[in-house]
Amino acid sequence: MKIIVTSLFVQDQEKALKFYTETLGFVKKQDVPMGKYKWITVVSKDDQEGTELVLEPNDNPIANEYQKKLFDGGIPATMFGVGDIQKEYTRLLENGVKFKMEPKKAGDVTIAVFDDTCGNLIQIIQQ
Repeated sequence: MKIIVTSLFVQDQEKALKFYTETLGFVKKQDVPMGKYKWITVVSKDDQEGTELVLEPNDNPIANEYQKKLFDGGIPATMFGVGDIQKEYTRLLENGVKFKMEPKKAGDVTIAVFDDTCGNLIQIIQQ
């Protein structure tokens, strides 16, 4: 068994697609109209057959509240792995990404947290 799809609630699917592809560097995998919204997924450019991240609309009141409470509590909604966190941190800063926590050692790993502009805090980690 393996994880093939995971979801991340976003406030605006088109804005999220632009941020996740143009700013973070993911690749759009699927963009299928589904009534008012779309089934939009992105994948790592380095693993385009890997796990898909669904940019899920937070239109549901429960999803909206969940997303807001995570953000307000300073809790990252998900985590992405990077090979060189300092290099990635610098690249993202140059692309206008706002960090809530700059790279910091946490035991055997280094982590940083940024705002995805779509209602989420995202943690990056170098193991």
